[in-house]
Amino acid sequence: MAETICRALRDGAMEGEHAPALTIKDTINTPLGSFVFNHMLTQLTSNILAGKSQSRGIVLVALSRPPSFYAEVLKNKGFDVSSSSKWLRVLDCYSDPLGWKNKLIESGTIRNPYEETVLKTSLCKNLKELDEVLSSIVELGKEIVEEGKGRFAVAIDSVSEILRHSSLPSVARILSHLRSHDQVSCIFCLLHVDLHEAKVASTLEYLSTMHADVEPIVQRTNEQRSTSEDLPMMEQCFKRGKFHVRFKRRNGRVRVMREELYVEGSGIKFTEVSSVDGLTAQSLVPKVQFNLELSEKERLDRAKVVLPFEHQGTGKPIQIYDGRKSLNESETEEKQASVEKPQTTEDSGRGEIIYFRDSDDEMPDSDEDPDDDLDI
Repeated sequence: MAETICRALRDGAMEGEHAPALTIKDTINTPLGSFVFNHMLTQLTSNILAGKSQSRGIVLVALSRPPSFYAEVLKNKGFDVSSSSKWLRVLDCYSDPLGWKNKLIESGTIRNPYEETVLKTSLCKNLKELDEVLSSIVELGKEIVEEGKGRFAVAIDSVSEILRHSSLPSVARILSHLRSHDQVSCIFCLLHVDLHEAKVASTLEYLSTMHADVEPIVQRTNEQRSTSEDLPMMEQCFKRGKFHVRFKRRNGRVRVMREELYVEGSGIKFTEVSSVDGLTAQSLVPKVQFNLELSEKERLDRAKVVLPFEHQGTGKPIQIYDGRKSLNESETEEKQASVEKPQTTEDSGRGEIIYFRDSDDEMPDSDEDPDDDLDI
């Protein structure tokens, strides 16, 4: 399933359609969304360098992590970050999102506090001005494609950070503009859904063609309190989770897929949902107020029910009445007709119509008009 998402981001936008968008959602119970984001980033980078992707590069909007963190992520995956200027631009919204450090530098209070990185970075000094952020993203993307007809991908590592400084309609408008831009190949972003109201997640789901939920293996209610016995299970939530994805198709239908993910070192691994795992199998059953399964007694009672078209127990073969005479009656009439018919030596290869009157009261056919006695 994760490979299906990577292929969709790799293939990009079709002619005349908006760019595909992926929203990754996680919560404090399973904070593994950043691992999924990094996985999508490295997989798309691999496809770009192999020439398999529609996009020629990535514009990374860094909000929750410094650019040096992503340089280390790419380096650990074996990418040559020294040549990343050919396919990667970073809009640094992490170091000074409101421009306070820049004002201190201009006043001479402090020296340059920004850390150096091998990645080609552009500094964002006012995250509240989303129109300027949008312009910066487009300009960085055009640097990658060199003013050509190529496309670029946009990766936003935390929409939650943007929502701290801007309203939801403004964020939705920027994302919609990016999707409709003729040079944007795809978009993927991360949202910490438990930090916001339900309408925030609903809005991003509406704008996305794919949305993935990282959920805990075992669902806990608010009434359940944590105990010392729950510590091993809580530790598992930081290393293991369920990956639930919905794909919106062009015909309006929705395709749902599920996988499990495991944290391995600095990366993650996706596996199919195991039917042997009782907890996982139980979590896939819809939460309803009635039982969806039958007991053994209910199964036996259902098997004893005789349906209308079934054999009623007389030992004879099943015959379904189709509105015509039964087979036995037809055979009897044929025998009677053969007895009444005179035996001739001639070969009768022609067809005959044999008519039997229903009663003696029926008048024989005649050429007389039955309405001659009427005075009209």
